[in-house]
Amino acid sequence: MTREPPPLARTGVDRAAHLRADDAWLREAWEHLSSRVIVVDGGRALVDANGALVRTPTADAPAGERYFLGIVEESDAAQHIGVFAVAAKVPEPVPPETRAATLRDIGDQLSDADAGLLAHAASLEQWHARHTHCPLCGAATIVAMGGHVRRCVDDGSEHHPRTDPAVIMLVTDDAGPEQRCLLGRPPTWAAGRMSTLAGYVEAGETLEHAVVREVFEEVGVRVDDVRYVASQPWPFPSSLMLAFTARALTTELDVDGVEITEAHWFTRDELTAAIADGSLKLPMRASVAFYLINGWLLDA
Repeated sequence: MTREPPPLARTGVDRAAHLRADDAWLREAWEHLSSRVIVVDGGRALVDANGALVRTPTADAPAGERYFLGIVEESDAAQHIGVFAVAAKVPEPVPPETRAATLRDIGDQLSDADAGLLAHAASLEQWHARHTHCPLCGAATIVAMGGHVRRCVDDGSEHHPRTDPAVIMLVTDDAGPEQRCLLGRPPTWAAGRMSTLAGYVEAGETLEHAVVREVFEEVGVRVDDVRYVASQPWPFPSSLMLAFTARALTTELDVDGVEITEAHWFTRDELTAAIADGSLKLPMRASVAFYLINGWLLDA
């Protein structure tokens, strides 16, 4: 295995947040011949045969809510390209040489710019779909600030996209002759597929405490030396994965049977052999979980 670039580096797009309040600029950018649109439908977008997002000219975009994603500098065109998302149905059947895919389906193959654009578009689309009415008075809300705010038509209150922080952690045991890592499997996964442990951060909780709590709740292991590694947007529908490493203080496993149904300690040799013979499958390469595991394997 080779060391993957950290998932947090997968952006490649200038979000140009300072332009979101400029309605005149947004209208002009939408009408510009160089601007492009990504149609997003339940987190899916069209990708072409080369694994690139299909970017449609704005003149050909379907009707739907518009979200400004940012500016991409196209070196071959020597210009800056405005990129928008439109929440609309992906055409059925899809155009020739394309397919509809989510970030989970296609993340490994996308360029950094496309990965960042689809994560951004999918997050906004799913948040807007769930927040059509004001939580304060129940009136309808409308899109504002280029899709990064919903504004109540009655009381004028503004509501911002929701991001749910989640911790994901690689726990290691340094006490024995060989270092080991802890991997687990939730009940929704097929046997043989395993990953790092993870869980949501609770209200009023620090990230470090969430790591300690989740590991103990899921597998009964006490940990300390919690260290931040990287982050990754995970728009399924609205998470931000915050990756950590942690050191085990205890190693006896007491799997909760609800969030985790199987967990094992692996030395590097054991994990490498299980991957090689196909008895164990890791998360997709574009995930921060893979980044944690792959980094540990290579740090021998």
